[in-house]
Amino acid sequence: MRIFIAGIMQGSHAEARLHDQDYRARITSLLTSALPNAEIYDPRANHKKSLEYKESTGREVFFRHNLMCRDIDMLLAYLPQASMGTAIEMWEAYQHGAIVVTISPLKHNWAVKFLSHVLYADLDKFEAAINDGTLWKKVYEFQQTKQTHE
Repeated sequence: MRIFIAGIMQGSHAEARLHDQDYRARITSLLTSALPNAEIYDPRANHKKSLEYKESTGREVFFRHNLMCRDIDMLLAYLPQASMGTAIEMWEAYQHGAIVVTISPLKHNWAVKFLSHVLYADLDKFEAAINDGTLWKKVYEFQQTKQTHE
């Protein structure tokens, strides 16, 4: 399974700074424990100095990441608040047949609401769903539904 970890980075900051990125390690650890053979891509892990990139490099990375979301099995989006970049990644994954699993309290936000196949309010609820198997049941059901429509 190929998984892309999407999530808020700059968000609505007007200045060049990031939101706390600690969520990425927790999500990666949970996914790695549950799916040891999965290919997990965390865009932040390979681009820790992205705020310092020259414009051409930033543009190339931005568009490459969006294209990557067309060729994955699952997009895991972490959105404690709105993120335009994550919304684009969710759109690309959704439009190209990946299951979109979102962790966000923004259940009334249309991008979150309509692009998520599975939605958890916070990281604790996501972790519980991994541990009790309900997430994997939803992933399996999504895959079965997808196969019957192909």
